[in-house]
Amino acid sequence: MILAALAAGITFAHSHVRPRGYSRTQGAHVVHYQLSSTLLRRKLPEIAVIPSGGGNGRLLILLHGRHDPGPLHWLGGDISGPQSMLSDAFFAGLARLGNRAPTVALLNGGGHSYFHDRRDGPWATSMLTEAIPQAVRRFHTHGRIAIGGISMGGYGALHLASLRPDEFCAVGGHSAAVWTSGGASAPGAFDDAADYTRNDVFAAASKLKGLAVWLDNGDRDPFLATDAQLARTLHVTQHVWPGGHTGSYWHAHMAQYLRFYADACA
Repeated sequence: MILAALAAGITFAHSHVRPRGYSRTQGAHVVHYQLSSTLLRRKLPEIAVIPSGGGNGRLLILLHGRHDPGPLHWLGGDISGPQSMLSDAFFAGLARLGNRAPTVALLNGGGHSYFHDRRDGPWATSMLTEAIPQAVRRFHTHGRIAIGGISMGGYGALHLASLRPDEFCAVGGHSAAVWTSGGASAPGAFDDAADYTRNDVFAAASKLKGLAVWLDNGDRDPFLATDAQLARTLHVTQHVWPGGHTGSYWHAHMAQYLRFYADACA
């Protein structure tokens, strides 16, 4: 009886989650696949979206924000990580691009790696030598790649682009989680002050100046001021709209993000 009740409870819980985060794909095809990382010594679930036009050989990498696996993770109902990037607004924005829409790879940075090489693993090196090349091979893309991300992923996109600027045509930080010193950073974002210094996007800003760069924030975003400082350093426009550091803000502007990447890498 107890086992049956538990089983029934699990079934009930699972049937009431909405694990995808969207209702329709507007003709795009969602591919779930896995990266078996030799460098990180783990397997990471990845997601790709093939637009209805096939992607035209272009690739956009989008990186997710920081998260801790929620209580529904083991039930398959967790929509953090790469899955959190998918929404009806995302698919509508992709469809609006028509035959200019790229293939989009939503790559996995774990809960709080900040996509840089650190004590718990060479996350940046894995991205550049394992995850991105796998996406290129798997989805038959060519040419330079656009890369962007939200919050933690925004920092990650800027950092990765600064390491290999010749591989990217555009980079975007959407409410990018950047700090001007290690002491000001969020707990866990960096291992220590030396880790921050090695991976400081302000210090590496000159390497981004040949790329098309997008930065945006909500007017109530805690990263508004530091992203403004980065925009001044890079001599680019910081786009500011009403909103906070929230999913609703990012989804509201997803179509603009996608259009930027398509225009910059045409």
